[in-house]
Amino acid sequence: IPLKDGMIAHDNIFQGCVNLGGVDLVEGEVLRDTIDALLLDEWRNDMNVEIGTINQILPITSAGDDTDDVGEKAQAVQLWISSVLHKIIHYKAQHHSLLNEAAATLQLDLPNDIVNKNVLPFLKLPSYT
Repeated sequence: IPLKDGMIAHDNIFQGCVNLGGVDLVEGEVLRDTIDALLLDEWRNDMNVEIGTINQILPITSAGDDTDDVGEKAQAVQLWISSVLHKIIHYKAQHHSLLNEAAATLQLDLPNDIVNKNVLPFLKLPSYT
């Protein structure tokens, strides 16, 4: 599925889907590239754990039945998507903040054009979210 808020619009979308035990992301490679480029191991580890949690939660989450029990799989996926998006946006902001601090320090010792053309492009994150 795409990692997009509002993607799962109805709580009954997975009603009766007892075999739904995992999720594959449509743009998983781009997200993994972004995670791999984060500056701190702690951030990368946290994101990788967060991404993997849905595949641990879904197999033990109720799928509901044919009556009015819609189960909890849709809600679990919705919460997971929101959590992953929130964390990646937060870590990207932290990453950019650290880069700006480093660039300011470098600009004290190096000409501005060298920092902007030869240093910062190698430290930018792949585009995701």
